[in-house]
Amino acid sequence: MNTMFSRILPPLALALLCSFSMPGTAAQDVIFGQVASQTNPASAANAKGLAVGIQAYFDKVNAGGGIVGNKLKLVTLDDGLQGPKMIELTQQLIADKSVAGLLGFLNSAGLAEIAKQDLPAKNGVALIAPLQGDKNVIGAGNIFPLRSGYADEVSTLLKEAKTWDKDAIAIVNMNIAFGPALAKVATQLSEALGIKIVANPVLDATPEKLDASVKAAVAAVSAIKPKAILVLAAGKPANEFIKAVRDAPGGSVQIYGLSVLLHDVLVKAVGPEKARGIVLSQAVPYPFVPTKTIITEFQADMKKFAPGEPVSFSSLEGYMGAKIAAEAVRRAGPSPTRASVLSALSNLGEYNLGGIFVSYSATQRKGWGGVDLSIINASGVLQK
Repeated sequence: MNTMFSRILPPLALALLCSFSMPGTAAQDVIFGQVASQTNPASAANAKGLAVGIQAYFDKVNAGGGIVGNKLKLVTLDDGLQGPKMIELTQQLIADKSVAGLLGFLNSAGLAEIAKQDLPAKNGVALIAPLQGDKNVIGAGNIFPLRSGYADEVSTLLKEAKTWDKDAIAIVNMNIAFGPALAKVATQLSEALGIKIVANPVLDATPEKLDASVKAAVAAVSAIKPKAILVLAAGKPANEFIKAVRDAPGGSVQIYGLSVLLHDVLVKAVGPEKARGIVLSQAVPYPFVPTKTIITEFQADMKKFAPGEPVSFSSLEGYMGAKIAAEAVRRAGPSPTRASVLSALSNLGEYNLGGIFVSYSATQRKGWGGVDLSIINASGVLQK
């Protein structure tokens, strides 16, 4: 079970793992539970990256003898990117008292429901570094964010647009997840920056309605001819819109997108030529150039503990989340419990991950807060 990669286990296997171990080893296991789908195509790349990054850091700690002899373990459960399934698996992890904390969750709908039900706070468990930027999620009780919020990304993109005199833009948002809320945020921020919103078509993510809504959105944007388009969407709605708008009159317009618009998936969907020049915000630091101590450390540990696995934004995010979790275990005493890990996080204060800081207290939990900008080049490669 102690491999370089996270364990992807069905519920029964998790129960067996948590109830049975070799004699003399159970006390050394500090288990963190993750719910993220490596089987759903929409989340597979990010989910695997998160798990690989977490496991690389855990393996590094364990190779050095663990933390006061305690070994860190990750158990990953697959919810198929279904919100109700995430709730079910989260409740299962919470019910197992050997799980010291939750880490690296991925599923916007599921996380929104976890926050709505206040599951971490009601059950006295920490949820560390979910891949989520919705303030309603990361602001919920006992959730300890790492990445910047979606509003931070939108603000940075709009300021970039203003810098390049893109003062008349179209906002195109999908009608689910973060889309509607961020469209309102973008409208408010645009007004403050002196940017005019000339169109705001909405993409209907319902499968049978998506095609028609894409055509309508492209027609609306083409008729107005904005100086730029801010795409507040991800997955198929975003990809289909971008592919269609590039083929329309005036399709060479500058496009801005959020970090959830994964560049490799986008390039594969629309082709390098149509993706070229799209500027994407990034809610975690750029992982490919060692400009900060954490990036140098991360790259070295990926080579040593996850050879063959790609360096990516999500693997860096998992790695940093694991570093936060490990620090909480260090401060939780020689026999870490769920309660002591939560207490350690709640009193962490400002913590330096290596040039990147988070700050957690009993009253306020702040993630990195920074946003990097990147651009897709002619070869379809993301560069800073």
